[in-house]
Amino acid sequence: MHISTKVLLNISSKFVILSIKRISILVHICCSVDSHFFLQKLQNDFPDEKLTGFFYDPNIHPYSEYQLRFLDVERSCKKLGINLLEGEYDYENWMQAVRGLEKEPEKGARCEVCFDKRFEISAQKALSLGEKTMTTTLLVSPLKSQEQLKKSGDIFEKKHGVKFIAVDYRAGGGTQDQSRITKEEQLYRQDYCGCIYGLTMQRKQQDRLMDEMFSPISKQTLPASIEERLEIYKKRIELEEQNIKYKIIKQKFLNYRQFSLQVTLGKKENIPAYALSYSIIPRKKAQGKIEFSASNISYLSREEVKFITRDHFNFLCKSKYKNIKELIFKAPNFDEELYIREKLGCDFYDLTPIVVVENIPDSKITIKLDAKTYKDTREKLIII
Repeated sequence: MHISTKVLLNISSKFVILSIKRISILVHICCSVDSHFFLQKLQNDFPDEKLTGFFYDPNIHPYSEYQLRFLDVERSCKKLGINLLEGEYDYENWMQAVRGLEKEPEKGARCEVCFDKRFEISAQKALSLGEKTMTTTLLVSPLKSQEQLKKSGDIFEKKHGVKFIAVDYRAGGGTQDQSRITKEEQLYRQDYCGCIYGLTMQRKQQDRLMDEMFSPISKQTLPASIEERLEIYKKRIELEEQNIKYKIIKQKFLNYRQFSLQVTLGKKENIPAYALSYSIIPRKKAQGKIEFSASNISYLSREEVKFITRDHFNFLCKSKYKNIKELIFKAPNFDEELYIREKLGCDFYDLTPIVVVENIPDSKITIKLDAKTYKDTREKLIII
């Protein structure tokens, strides 16, 4: 809202009281990496103006990524003393708005529609708050076109009467300063814009698995997943509240994702089965019969596949799964599965398939397992 302040000026030995309007600025926020630096610069350049943050980004997908980015923006605004408002996550309306532009490149027509959608809602929010000025932290992103942003901002200035401030904080080494502040503040540095279409094209160009889209039915938190990062960034807020020093570091490792598993007896009988993490079959298919059993482990005659029963799994995991279906939908956490693999004689580099079934079959077995290991990087939180 507009706030008036009174200033005393000494003119010809006479004091004159002037009423100066203090303008509030609504700042559309996209992410903490852009917003923290951008808001600091605004506070420095507009010291007498109130800033209100507005996080409206229905383009961000999946929702867990949206939650993670909002969490970090919330922390950033709190540190800067800026009030933050959250807009509606109306993802379906955003999808409708960009329909037909799915294959547009970054900085293309889809981005322009995306800006228009977010600016429209931001302008409406500014007006509802009684504010007449707005800007966006997208202006500082090196992945966005400032001309494209300014064009969208100018359109809505004419349409709604909300003045759009197009500041350039990239110039004069701004991008380098932004990178330094991001590192100092340990902000969450996402590696894609936010929308599923941009992510799809980016991962295709990088020849990388789009594992951001994986969400197992077991709700298991997978390594280097968005859900794992969300847990880390929630934990760091708890540590900060307790004044406990920490660092968020990156760790290179061999990641794993499982797409599907099917176990068939004979030619037709599919049976419930669960494959432990890091189970790999090179050609995705193996056929054979149980060759021998030892220490509650049964060995298939092909591809070094090991079978264990649900009862033995329960014993190793100290769990009480009543059937394989329950195991599939309520699987133990990832680290527990690695512990079970170790108990079954697998070391850190072992990709032996381990399959849990109700009873060990005595007929021909066909296993179809689609899974992948790949080099990856994950974040780790350490207390110092």
